[in-house]
Amino acid sequence: MAIPDLIPIRHEPTYRTDTIGRYDGGLFFGWISGAFAPEYKPDANWAAHQRWYAILHRFDHDGRHVTSDIWCPGDGIRHGQQERLDEWLAALPGRAFGDIANRPFQIEVDGIVFGLVPECHGEYPAGHEELDWAEFYPGRLGFCAPWNGRYDT
Repeated sequence: MAIPDLIPIRHEPTYRTDTIGRYDGGLFFGWISGAFAPEYKPDANWAAHQRWYAILHRFDHDGRHVTSDIWCPGDGIRHGQQERLDEWLAALPGRAFGDIANRPFQIEVDGIVFGLVPECHGEYPAGHEELDWAEFYPGRLGFCAPWNGRYDT
């Protein structure tokens, strides 16, 4: 089943989508996610190389990406992100946590992809592909049919 124009994302308190919802200016998706620089080669000291980001994506009322705040204090540093995200969320006028629906988008920061990116995960006859999946990067939340807002990790 093809990706819908608006991809529903279910609000799940105390889990990965607990900081999503609406505010006076539209919709928002906030979270903290780890990622590695594209040039990183896995080694035994991987934790020192992982980057932890505070992320706040904002969308208009129709689910179109407007802007993003993305902050990382440095490789291997895993503190300060929650406080930064909390500040950003507190500054959203009229903020209410709840379900949202967004259009796919993609931006790049520090060489890392952030966004809700359409992909093909199905098995199709030779020569045919269909964008049937949307992956939220860098945290890897996958959305697919029946497009009810639930995700796979």
